[in-house]
Amino acid sequence: MSKAAAKGQAHLVRLLIAAGKATPSPPVGPALGARGVKSMDFCKEFNAKTAHIEPGVPVPTKITVQPDRTFTFVTRTPPTTWLLKRTAGLEKGPARPGHEIMGTISLKHVYEIAKIKATDEHLKHLKLESIASTVIGTARTLGLQVVP
Repeated sequence: MSKAAAKGQAHLVRLLIAAGKATPSPPVGPALGARGVKSMDFCKEFNAKTAHIEPGVPVPTKITVQPDRTFTFVTRTPPTTWLLKRTAGLEKGPARPGHEIMGTISLKHVYEIAKIKATDEHLKHLKLESIASTVIGTARTLGLQVVP
């Protein structure tokens, strides 16, 4: 038994899981099994909660495991890099981030991605413009040129 569980503290597990495709195999099984949670129970709940999302979309998930082995989880919107690569039609990012131009993306697309990201709980207090500026920064790192 781990020290945190012995003290009665909750564990926090962060995973990136494909929507509707959670299985007890890695990475879900080992991460939850080490904390005494039945991974099949989590997988059923997760797949039910993400059924409305297109299958295969990566969903950042924050799982809180209580000392009595119960769990709660919160899902977020897909990562900004995934949304940008999908919008630009890229398979992967550049070999030298920030130095190569892999494609272009319009400002309209940036604001659409910012609107999606604004629904996240940890970004609700920010203005849409500031979220859009972080999306532009991420786009530049991916080698995408933002055009008006």
